[in-house]
Amino acid sequence: MQAFLKGPASISTKPVAAKEKSAAGSSGEGKRTKPIPWVEKYRPKNVDEVAFQDEVVAVLKKSLEGADLPNLLFYGPPGTGKTSTILAAARELFGPELFRQRVLELNASDERGIQVIREKVKAFAQLTASGTRSDGKMCPPFKIVILDEADSMTSAAQAALRRTMEKESKTTRFCLICNYISRIIEPLTSRCSKFRFKPLSDSIQQQRLLDVSEKEHVKISNEAVSYLVKVSEGDLRKAITFLQSATRLMGGNEITEKIITEIAGVIPKETIDELLLGCQSGSFEKLETLAKNLINEGFAVAQLVNQLHDTIVESEDYSDKQKSAIVEKLAEVDKCLADGADEFLQLMSLCALVMQQLTQNT
Repeated sequence: MQAFLKGPASISTKPVAAKEKSAAGSSGEGKRTKPIPWVEKYRPKNVDEVAFQDEVVAVLKKSLEGADLPNLLFYGPPGTGKTSTILAAARELFGPELFRQRVLELNASDERGIQVIREKVKAFAQLTASGTRSDGKMCPPFKIVILDEADSMTSAAQAALRRTMEKESKTTRFCLICNYISRIIEPLTSRCSKFRFKPLSDSIQQQRLLDVSEKEHVKISNEAVSYLVKVSEGDLRKAITFLQSATRLMGGNEITEKIITEIAGVIPKETIDELLLGCQSGSFEKLETLAKNLINEGFAVAQLVNQLHDTIVESEDYSDKQKSAIVEKLAEVDKCLADGADEFLQLMSLCALVMQQLTQNT
């Protein structure tokens, strides 16, 4: 009886072991060919690779030579290289081995209330650091705390950070990163060296996008690259993400302006021109039909507001009085949409005012 019970058990262990082995093998294979988003793949590995931010790079290079660094405050629009710059500088300072031990990065997704600042950040800041690396190179005897999106921290958490910054200045440097410097309290800004990150110029973005296209063997025309730069509005991260999405969609075929328009959610110029013509016609029924079609096609009214603003301001067909009235209404609609108002009603309200302005003089 015992032999009978043992028999199947001993037989069944072999295939299980084989299964585990094959599973382990498949996971190992998966690791070897792990796809990385292009944004991470082409993130600057050192300070020299950071594009366009010459003043910041020059200061950081001098700091890296002397292995000393002030407390830093990086601010500017998204996608201009703020986080990439400090991570690249930290890698150069500490090397790949010490990087994990010496750098504490807290993002807006992490809990960063007053308790975390008092406990986690303070405990990390109080640890001492040696001045040598495993490869024999000199290494600064301090650690770096990176507080990404610091403008979303509460005022109480920012206030708790003030004293820690001063008390632990021998062992820790802080780098605050934000989009809006006005949301950082004055006592913190006065303790940091401030660096403004400018939106990337069109030529720099085009060069980077062409480099990525060449390395990834992407077929894209120069006109499409220029349009991609225009759509991303100085945000290189957004531009690279759109490029990767377009490449996946086209599957090796050439990327055109039309494909980028679809991926970026940009409203085609013909649609906006048609809407403005509908406003000039003075027919409310025609206008309502156009607005319904726009909503049904899935276009975002917030995107329409942005594009309509540029179209109205740059156009020479409207008087200054008409422009001022329309732009003021655009601001109201944008605020209402941000507060969660109904898109169709806001679009009709906007179109009604545009129609009133365009038809009252005719």
